[in-house]
Amino acid sequence: MEVENPAETGQSSALVILSRSAVTKKASGKPAPFYEVNINNNNTPVQFDDLDGDGQWDELVFLHDFKPKEKLTVILRSSEIKPTGSSESKAHVRHQRLLENGSFGPSLAADTIDGKQKPTDFSKQKFPPFLTEGPAWENDRVGFRLYFDTRNGKDIWGKLKPEMVLDSVGKDSTANYHALNDWGMDLLKVGSSLGAGALALFIPDMEGKDTLVRVGGSNMGSILYERVADGPVRAIFRMHYKNWQVHPFISPVSLTEEIQIWGGQLFYESVITSTGLPANAALVTGIVNLYDAPQNEILEGKSTAIFTHHKQSENKDKLAMAILLNKKELQEFSIAKNSDTDIRNTYLVKMKTRNNQPNRFRFYAAWEKSVPALSDSARFEAFLRDELKTFQQPILVIE
Repeated sequence: MEVENPAETGQSSALVILSRSAVTKKASGKPAPFYEVNINNNNTPVQFDDLDGDGQWDELVFLHDFKPKEKLTVILRSSEIKPTGSSESKAHVRHQRLLENGSFGPSLAADTIDGKQKPTDFSKQKFPPFLTEGPAWENDRVGFRLYFDTRNGKDIWGKLKPEMVLDSVGKDSTANYHALNDWGMDLLKVGSSLGAGALALFIPDMEGKDTLVRVGGSNMGSILYERVADGPVRAIFRMHYKNWQVHPFISPVSLTEEIQIWGGQLFYESVITSTGLPANAALVTGIVNLYDAPQNEILEGKSTAIFTHHKQSENKDKLAMAILLNKKELQEFSIAKNSDTDIRNTYLVKMKTRNNQPNRFRFYAAWEKSVPALSDSARFEAFLRDELKTFQQPILVIE
């Protein structure tokens, strides 16, 4: 098969996706159970992802560094067994519950909580009910976590090692992951903001005023975590909010957020699908702003982004954060009012939203200790401009 980088810029650790249908077509309708992937006479680590849970893989994925406009040939060699590839995982997601014996259980494929799950009071208990308070996902460069409770916020792990470390973080109550460790640290103070890309819903003219409502709180109904894929190339999980009672006079809203992360990148990608939205409602995400960090907006072709670059990490050093999305999905950039709302200190990204039509964005985090080359704001902006160019130009598969 032929694959091509259509962009004028190079793409490092680009995600190449070969769909089952494309491979089946190439195999004249008779696909092998699995395949080894060979590029330039070298086998590359590969992953087979079952996205719909039917027991068959739907996508074959791998990473590759592309030069600008590069086209290359991918040789698929049939295999009866799943190739093991590299022993070094570059992407991982985990969610673990606290057991009665005080240890944390295995990583769960699925888990459900009542929407009224309260945040942990660490003055009364040593461990939260979930390891580091909820699902955590990482690659070889950065990590993130979700608060699996009414806050439903997102946080950032700064990493100083490429190994997958988040299975062990938080299991020792005497080791403070908010302080600098040899592996890195929890970087972000979230407070009542949207943190690192948490979700909200904007509802215009509700009870005579515009309202911004966090995807969280005590009216969520049950919340389901679902692991879809777990490395070595990429990790995918979904959060299902199926019965969100936004307001007593509004029919329940259903949201599903699918998050994925793959090796070599400084972002996670989020795709949100919603149904039952009130008229003119809009999905909102955002970046925390607790330290008066200037907001910067950039536009490059069909993509746009906002970013901050400031001394805003919990280590009191520089942390750059950005949200990147398709320009046609952007309704507006704005700032949280900090009054008459539980969402404060946030630069907001309001997206044009329609029932059953997905919204997509990427959230970036670059900590100066782990990415010193981006510790300067101008360099981070230049990096983002390249990312904007490639965002709408994923690797093409030529069937």
